Amino acid sequence: MKKSVLVMQIAFTYIGTVVGAGFATGQEILQFFTAYGWWAPFTILLTTALFIWLGTKLMLLSHDIKARSYEDINRMLFGDRVGGIISLFTMAIIICVNSVMLAGAGSVFVEHLHMNYQIGLLITLLGSYWFVSRGMDAILKLNSIVAPTMLTFTLFIIIHTLQMPNASQVLALNTDKSFYAAWSAPLLYGAFNLAMAQAVLVPLGASMPNKRVIQLGGIIGGVLIGVLLLAGHFALAVHMPGITQFDIPMGHIATGLGVFIQLIYVMLIFSEIFTTYIADVYGITLQLQQRTGIHQKLIILMIMLFCYLFSQFGFKPLVSFLYPLFGLFSLVWLYLLIRSSGPPLNDNNRPPSNAAYPTMMPLQPVSRKSNSTPPKS
Repeated sequence: MKKSVLVMQIAFTYIGTVVGAGFATGQEILQFFTAYGWWAPFTILLTTALFIWLGTKLMLLSHDIKARSYEDINRMLFGDRVGGIISLFTMAIIICVNSVMLAGAGSVFVEHLHMNYQIGLLITLLGSYWFVSRGMDAILKLNSIVAPTMLTFTLFIIIHTLQMPNASQVLALNTDKSFYAAWSAPLLYGAFNLAMAQAVLVPLGASMPNKRVIQLGGIIGGVLIGVLLLAGHFALAVHMPGITQFDIPMGHIATGLGVFIQLIYVMLIFSEIFTTYIADVYGITLQLQQRTGIHQKLIILMIMLFCYLFSQFGFKPLVSFLYPLFGLFSLVWLYLLIRSSGPPLNDNNRPPSNAAYPTMMPLQPVSRKSNSTPPKS
């Protein structure tokens, strides 16, 4: 596969992994950035730098140790015993966050497609099972379609927002939040999303043929995530404070663009939620199979059943409660990732070159060697 194609697949998969339910709907941007008024553009720049630097570093470390799942990275960062415990805790967090993704998908069906919440959840679960069972190759291809389309429509919304009479409100937005709160929010946000993204970025980095591809893909992906954050903030800031009442604020903003554009944008929001959900389920499945050896189909079904039950709490309450809580835990993980200069080469944290790598296509473990290449289209 051409180098440029691999670079863009990494970038788009990175975007698709981070741009999940909270991001695509606008809830994350609203709570972590726009709520802090005129500080938001500056804190978004800090978050963008974190995504470029540490997202790329995470994939490079995974490539160096040929990580089978994110547990190998955590063992490298925390040590063998503590790393195993941290991996279990991370797994629990990611599964809970997947429930948020599923709840977000259900909210899209309720607020904008006027369908039953439970039907929305079931449609999402059926589609997710189909994609997850086909592995990283299917995830890469789906993100290569969804992410650039989302970027295009986001730029369209920016242009529309800048033409509104109160567009100048973006730079003059007041806040009663403290300086400390404003600058801790991007750290929590970056730490949380990078910790969650490891479920996908680790196997993605390990599957790439060389470091240059990873570096370029990580940089482009991080920059474009920053562009999406800034665009979302501008659109939300113009509609403050009334926009805070909606579960899916970006979907409400799209109502001013016409029925057809709104429908397309709402489907894109759902697609971004969907791509993050399937990517996280894929990463968790690899980690659980590495630990237990249970058949992958059964693992996928168990994860999805838990997510379905947990998603009954609703989307907005889950985002408000779980994200800040998990962000605090993720700060510790982020600090150790920053501190890590490279993988220590020992048997505790470096899988042998012929280690069994639990690939998802076909649905059984296959032999993986250190000079392996990514799956072909």
